[in-house]
Amino acid sequence: MKKTILAYRKKIDSLLQNSGDDTDWDAVFRHHLIKLAQFQNERLIHLIVTALFALLEMLSLILLFIETSTFSCILAALFFVLLVPYVAHYYTLENEVQKMYAQYDRIAGRLNKTGFPE
Repeated sequence: MKKTILAYRKKIDSLLQNSGDDTDWDAVFRHHLIKLAQFQNERLIHLIVTALFALLEMLSLILLFIETSTFSCILAALFFVLLVPYVAHYYTLENEVQKMYAQYDRIAGRLNKTGFPE
């Protein structure tokens, strides 16, 4: 997913910088809305999963403080090892979707749909 969102955003950035008057901005606008909705959905799913793993990590740390055992140490370490990549991935999704919002405004400006200057 990370490669997909980065490649798509760079493609739209390139289109916004290098396109001429022959670009069908209405089609680009509609396509961008669809992709933005898909990435927002992906971001929401990853937020839920990340929050779940953060909750499980906190519960495992509470268990570790209540009852120090090999099992509770392994459980806390396991959830932590799983939580770190989820946070990093969610960070990427969140930042890229925010950048796509700016692209949306620029594309809408090309179509004069919002009145915002480019």
